[in-house]
Amino acid sequence: MQRVMLTVAYDGTNYNGWALQPGATTIEGMLNHAIHAVTGEEIRVIGASRTDAGVHAYGNLAVFDTESSIPGDRFSYALNHMLPEDIRIVSSRQVPAEFHPRHCHSVKTYEYHILNSEHRIPTKRLYSCYNNMPMDVERMNQAGRYLVGEHDFTSFCNVDSQAETHVRTLYEVSAARQDDMIIIRVRGNGFLYNMVRIIAGTLMQIGRGKGAPEDIVQMLEKKDRSAAGPTAPACGLFLAGYEINVDNAE
Repeated sequence: MQRVMLTVAYDGTNYNGWALQPGATTIEGMLNHAIHAVTGEEIRVIGASRTDAGVHAYGNLAVFDTESSIPGDRFSYALNHMLPEDIRIVSSRQVPAEFHPRHCHSVKTYEYHILNSEHRIPTKRLYSCYNNMPMDVERMNQAGRYLVGEHDFTSFCNVDSQAETHVRTLYEVSAARQDDMIIIRVRGNGFLYNMVRIIAGTLMQIGRGKGAPEDIVQMLEKKDRSAAGPTAPACGLFLAGYEINVDNAE
């Protein structure tokens, strides 16, 4: 028996998120099907992040246990032959049997892409949130700095969150303009349901002049979802990657 870790990139446009759902097409379901086709085993992968419908990823993580003799680093090649073009295994490797992608110390990075131009660009419609109003990126950065550190992010998570605690630590919340795109980058030790999309929606409001950067302080203190900005659309969100030491995972 070996435990294999997959780094998975995907275009989430045509999927109802990561997690298995009855009657729905999901990333997890496609991976399970491909692994069964390769190994003949009934396997359900364990994913690190359960991304929502329409959310994309450069590098989500998943593990599974198998009796297959295929070397861990060769699963990427075998599975990519079985997967649709909008899902790809970027890399694969054998990991310690006790490694669990959700029960270890990790740093996760998300990006939120905003198309900030006069007109919509069709080729970017599935991979960014469109907004044609002028945005002050420096104001967005000023607001983001108030979110860095350990805070209770109740105001920045969906009211349906079932997390035991809403305290999380963010190491970076920044915004940068690249031509007609604004990219918000959020890096932290964990995230709540819709947290990055709410942060993005709030920073966009402040970038347009609705509220001041320092308003973030009161939003955090209120611990009330209605205190923060709207939830930005899923299409602009990318799970960019993980920083993790697999061999010394806790």
